[in-house]
Amino acid sequence: MKSIMIEDLLKFRFIENLSFSPSGKDYAYQLAEIDKKKDSYFRTVYVNRKAFKASKSTGIIAWYDDDRLIISEENSSKKAVYQKLSLLDIHSGKRSPFLSFPLGISSLKVLDPNTIVFLAGIDANEPDLYRYSKEKLLKHQEKRKKEADYEVLDEIPYWFNGAGFINKKRKALFVATLKPFKAKRITEKYFAVSGIQIHDRKICYWGSSYTRKQPLYDDLYVYDPDKNETICLYDRRDKMIYDVSFLKDRPYVYATDGKTFGLNETGKFHLLEDGNLIPLSSPDRSLYDAVATDTLLGGGKGSVVKDDLLYTLATEKDHVELWSIDSRIRCRTLLKMPLISFFDVSKDRIIFCGSDDTSLPELYEYSFATKKTKQLTAFNKNVLKEKYAARPQELTYVSEGLELNGWVLLPKGYDRKKKYPAVLDVHGGPRAIYSKAFFHEMQVWASKGYFVMFTNIRGSDGRGDAFADIRGQYGGIDFRNLMDFVDAVLKKYPAIDTTKLCETGGSYGGFMTNWIIGHTDRFCCAASQRSIANWPGFTYLSDIGFYFATDQNGTDDMLKDVDKLWAHSPLKYADHVKTPTLFIHSDQDYRCPLPEGMQMMQALAERNIETRLVLFHGENHELSRSGKPSHRIRRLQEITGWFDTHTR
Repeated sequence: MKSIMIEDLLKFRFIENLSFSPSGKDYAYQLAEIDKKKDSYFRTVYVNRKAFKASKSTGIIAWYDDDRLIISEENSSKKAVYQKLSLLDIHSGKRSPFLSFPLGISSLKVLDPNTIVFLAGIDANEPDLYRYSKEKLLKHQEKRKKEADYEVLDEIPYWFNGAGFINKKRKALFVATLKPFKAKRITEKYFAVSGIQIHDRKICYWGSSYTRKQPLYDDLYVYDPDKNETICLYDRRDKMIYDVSFLKDRPYVYATDGKTFGLNETGKFHLLEDGNLIPLSSPDRSLYDAVATDTLLGGGKGSVVKDDLLYTLATEKDHVELWSIDSRIRCRTLLKMPLISFFDVSKDRIIFCGSDDTSLPELYEYSFATKKTKQLTAFNKNVLKEKYAARPQELTYVSEGLELNGWVLLPKGYDRKKKYPAVLDVHGGPRAIYSKAFFHEMQVWASKGYFVMFTNIRGSDGRGDAFADIRGQYGGIDFRNLMDFVDAVLKKYPAIDTTKLCETGGSYGGFMTNWIIGHTDRFCCAASQRSIANWPGFTYLSDIGFYFATDQNGTDDMLKDVDKLWAHSPLKYADHVKTPTLFIHSDQDYRCPLPEGMQMMQALAERNIETRLVLFHGENHELSRSGKPSHRIRRLQEITGWFDTHTR
């Protein structure tokens, strides 16, 4: 069989943004593909199996009715100051203008044929910019261009990964009539909306207002467009609100106070009654897909309310399940798969995007009547045709008194009598999981003759809050779990050359890579990606640092407890490093900022340890998942080349 290559990434096709029409008769989605010449992605709208190609990249915003989709189309005009949305007739393919708006629109919902609800990004310094005439708007844009070489920062977070500088930027709630078009901003200028739900023509929304430091907790409101009236439903600011669902006309708030397990604590269902959130018995599982992967690009719905049932994804140990939950919070498992990333529900079926161990994500259909699943698309069928896709070999081991599971990919052409190098790959999060779902970078290494090993250690998702909680233990139990896993793999597979062990990981996996090289020299080389090196520095550099760093290190105030954060910082142990280490970072990564990798690299270089820092300009924390195609290729080439150099 042929080998899976790094460049195979360029052939991948990515499904995004799946949704049923209002009646459930049809379904629409986007298919993203790579444009090699432009080094970018272009998207085609599909309805069922019919493609609606366009000369410019298109994206689905929402269904307007059963016959028309609201879509966005790329506007190449240099003078364009409006986001332009069009209506796509799914029968004729004809496009007609829908609306123009000077702000970026998201979460659009159709309230009735002449009324829409949406979120849009505003600048609190210019909260009514959407009302400007085109001439005034152009003057404003020219002014902003002249001021583009400096930023004024007076609140935190002032930047955010993937969004850039966000000082005084807010997501605002708008309601608009279409004929004639007239938009109205509902939220005040400093209010940041976190989410919205529509029920009985009323708009439920949650978020917070701030001018210095963004709160972690939310207020909950409802706006009645018919009465032009806003009512506060909950304003105690003691819960992080993740979602609101209406079951049997009653509001169920999925939220947590984070007091037991910190900021990574899973949500709990609460019934909202008379301004009180009444806690209900809730599953101790994350109600989303927590699988780490490199085969997805965009997303879709992770929860849907249909016929008084909440349908949601749930991460269970080493896979994803699709549940239905009723008003008594009784959970029923409908589907299981190594990866289910998004879905939608109609009266008779569920369509979802998923993948298994030897396939890339495709669309599947589950029938309520037959309880059977069938595959609907095969966009990536030929990408892996006649290629060696290693099937994960499961391995159970015991570490620190816990039974844990991991997997091993066998190298292409595996011969028990030969010796092979190996790669340990550590996932991010730490509250994420690996599953058996196809992972491109790991398959590349298996095809090149490496054993590849990966596992879900303490801190991972899928086994509840207590298992995932490693606050104040970073570099302790998690490190020992990983080393015990490596020992178990080496014992089971003596064909692995113990002098040719490589290690890599990104984000939390990058932190762990930095920690590993300071605490053992058993690896012949390592590749640290988008990492954390110095918790005190990270605290006031990262977009989430001012709350995440202290929470994860089990303290309340970095300045008063800096010694504790420093004790868990890989940089403190850099003088112990002997392992040749590659660092991968991006200059627009505001989650794990560039200085984290720079500090580790320089600490090693100063001590004459072989090291290399590869910096990607214009990329952020999502480089390996949604960066420019050429950058994703180069990143994997750098890591693979580093491994090859040190295992020859």
